[in-house]
Amino acid sequence: MATPPVAGAGMPAGAFGGQQAQAAREVNTASLCRIGQETVQDIVFRTMEIFQLLRNMQLPNGVTYHASTHQDRLGKLQEHLRQLSVLFRKLRLVYDKCNENCAGLDPVPAEQLIPYVEDDGSKHDDRSTNLARYATEERREVLEVNQKLKQKNQQLKQIMDQLRNLIWEINSMLAVRN
Repeated sequence: MATPPVAGAGMPAGAFGGQQAQAAREVNTASLCRIGQETVQDIVFRTMEIFQLLRNMQLPNGVTYHASTHQDRLGKLQEHLRQLSVLFRKLRLVYDKCNENCAGLDPVPAEQLIPYVEDDGSKHDDRSTNLARYATEERREVLEVNQKLKQKNQQLKQIMDQLRNLIWEINSMLAVRN
């Protein structure tokens, strides 16, 4: 995300306040969804880092273990967990704001979204042809988006499987230790 310019950097403070208010008004639901998507990706990345840290930790099985190393790894783990909780709070705020923005929208009945073509071929005019072409383009776009969504879902499923396997390995190591 881009950071707003500092007020003292060659700009009067009043101009910065106007730009900031304008930027706040320009935040729409689509950009909030993009921010939410980036936040989810950050959450997945942080979670994978946490599991990587846990995987690399050595169990104290008779090997000399330095307290400083332990404290360093513990500090890293706690920092990752803190950042993860911040990301979840941010995601909750984005979710609530999206729901707030969409609360006033009236749902469109599905019948209005489906183009109707009459059986009589003589009644076709330019308008109905354009509507059919527009509907075809919309359908193609929806199919592309659905395909991309299926790919993303598959990727998320693979990540979840990897995390599940990692948790299984950690639990197995803990069980062997006890």
